[in-house]
Amino acid sequence: MKAIPSAPALIALAIAAALGAGIAPDARAAAQPASADAQCQARERGSRGNRPQELYPEATRQAPREGASQRMGSRLNKLGNAFEQDDNAQVRQMADEIIADARANSYDKAYAAQLAANAAYNEDDLAAAQAYLTQVIELDALDNNGHYQSMMMLAQLQGQDEAYDQAIATLDRYLQETRSSKPEDLALKGQLLVQAERPQEAIPVLKQAIESAESPNTAWTQALMAAYLETENTTEAIGLAEQIAAASPGDKRAQINLASMYMQADQMPQAIEIMERLRAAGELTEDREYRNLFALYLNTDGGEAKAIEVINDGLQKGVLEGNHQTYLALGQAYYFSDQVEPAIEAYQKAAPLADNGETYLNLAKILANQDRMPEAKQAAQQALDKGLRNPDEARRLLQR
Repeated sequence: MKAIPSAPALIALAIAAALGAGIAPDARAAAQPASADAQCQARERGSRGNRPQELYPEATRQAPREGASQRMGSRLNKLGNAFEQDDNAQVRQMADEIIADARANSYDKAYAAQLAANAAYNEDDLAAAQAYLTQVIELDALDNNGHYQSMMMLAQLQGQDEAYDQAIATLDRYLQETRSSKPEDLALKGQLLVQAERPQEAIPVLKQAIESAESPNTAWTQALMAAYLETENTTEAIGLAEQIAAASPGDKRAQINLASMYMQADQMPQAIEIMERLRAAGELTEDREYRNLFALYLNTDGGEAKAIEVINDGLQKGVLEGNHQTYLALGQAYYFSDQVEPAIEAYQKAAPLADNGETYLNLAKILANQDRMPEAKQAAQQALDKGLRNPDEARRLLQR
């Protein structure tokens, strides 16, 4: 049987799609400001007479003693009330007026800027929130709690804005001045380093965060796995994924992450075993999950029969989309397992869904090999009508 030229390309495409579902830390998840906590602390700082718990007892910074000025007291109270009522627009307007007032002292302005930063964040105006927080830090007038929580929030927002180098610089200053060894602070730095494509630096930071935490966040371990993969420490990545999967046998995401690790390490049988176990349990509920599994079989010697089974199962359950890629994969799996008639049927479904005429051309070749020339010529003409990179093959078929 004559091979179809584009078959290897499809298999490569399918396995690439499977690998694309691997571990990758989310840039936004790596830096989500805890705005509600910052707001709560801001309310506590509304009066110098109310002393909240010192969050940074080892900080090198000496907290300023200056408090709210008497002449701004009434306006600061009104600003606090607007903040309590979640009137973000009013908070920003009043804060801007206080910041611009020459009679306001540094504390008045810093306090106003901090509340304005939270209001801007609530309005999804991240650029303004960062600008306000930068003002808070430059004014250097709040107590250590307010000052360093503003610095942390700025680092988080910079990371969320994908300004990773800036975020890391801000966070490094925070860590140096506060002497913090909190797992969540270290984990944020590790995640930002991964996002900044500095995985070798991220690994020891993330390991320290995970080892020092009572209950490490799943995102931290995912970031560490990503860092291991980026540095080609595949063995460490797989070991970490195996630990997580073993500790959470009922966690579908942990099992799929482990399968992804095996795929990226070219350990296809282990990946298939996990995915088939999930399929048997009815836990493959997304198109990409079925796609990953049939891609694994297409990338395995003699795996066409199992690929056919998986594709038909996914289509029958309505989980796998009946699109061009699916039917093309099905057609090729049938063709390379010497099942020509079902291969033709699959190609006939795939060809009209394609963006160009290449699938029609492959269908024409199969039909010609079966001496079904009228149908082959019809498919060749359809290939030309849809567009081909090299139309000469289709023209030669029409001339036979």
